[in-house]
Amino acid sequence: MTETPLLMAEQIKKTFNPLTPNEKMALNDVTLSLKKGEFCVVIGSNGAGKSTLLNAIAGRFPLDQGRVIIDGRDVTRLREFERARWIGRVFQDPLAGTAPSLTIFENMAIAYKRGAPRTLKSTLKRTYRERFIEALRELGLGLEGRLGTKVGTLSGGERQALTLVMATFTDPKLLLLDEHTAALDPKRAELINELTNKIVRQKKLTTLMITHNMEQALRLGDRLIMMHAGEIVLDLSAEEKSQMTVKDLIEAFEKVRGETFADDRVILG
Repeated sequence: MTETPLLMAEQIKKTFNPLTPNEKMALNDVTLSLKKGEFCVVIGSNGAGKSTLLNAIAGRFPLDQGRVIIDGRDVTRLREFERARWIGRVFQDPLAGTAPSLTIFENMAIAYKRGAPRTLKSTLKRTYRERFIEALRELGLGLEGRLGTKVGTLSGGERQALTLVMATFTDPKLLLLDEHTAALDPKRAELINELTNKIVRQKKLTTLMITHNMEQALRLGDRLIMMHAGEIVLDLSAEEKSQMTVKDLIEAFEKVRGETFADDRVILG
């Protein structure tokens, strides 16, 4: 029996500013399915359509064509906040995804509320406090002892780690990671990558992650997808990408683009 995909994006099309001089075909008949628990990494040059694909799945804008199905549920006509009950997301900007004026505890209480029909007051019970401490302790950053600290005072790496915990706290059906280490220095980026891999594997989360880092794309996940000009042009299994080097990936880029590789935003490793 064929396993039903956890995520199915079927024949998605999206054009911004149609019938104007600024018309841009962002997604051109894209079809993508992810099995339950699959960790897929997406790479491509600037403007390839990577973030637009994640935004289409998250419901940030209406589609021109196609549909999105999450765990057997057609969510195509649902707005972003309505899909949020099934989707966890971490953005590139460490300032996104948290409320800086609230404490770590208050931010986690709100995240927990998203997955359960409880009021903020009820989440302040000791039971939930202990759950927050346990989740933060897994990060190894000492945040479990700083529940009363306002999130706005945290470093970028600390804040992104907290956002990752909040996005995965209620075991979402689907986790979307939109270049969530791009704004961090290499040391903190590697820390967040390690935490990401650990959390995704432990919770067996179905995950779609965007990166510009070729070495990272080859090292992380079960599958690698390359996008170009709003289309998926390469789809590698774990076994296939394990046999590739960064040089091989660059050659694949050049073959797809029909030109010499020259994209400063794509990091070689």
